[in-house]
Amino acid sequence: MTKFHVKKGDQVVVLAGKEKGKQGRIISVMPKQSRVVIEGLAMIKKHTRKSQQNPNGAIVDREGSIHISNVKKADKVAEAAA
Repeated sequence: MTKFHVKKGDQVVVLAGKEKGKQGRIISVMPKQSRVVIEGLAMIKKHTRKSQQNPNGAIVDREGSIHISNVKKADKVAEAAA
């Protein structure tokens, strides 16, 4: 099993990509894909099937994943600025 520099619940800053510079909290880590899901960032549209909650189906916004190499712990960014 691979060991990563961040874990679930950590506050991180995105270093690269369309969300560069934004901060958020890690919701989940996917070690096999080396990706993380960050609260409120990399939003994607998910089409859902008909169900009792959504009788006509729906399009739901949810968080997508970001590669783990593109994030850094937020406290390390604060130390570098000081």
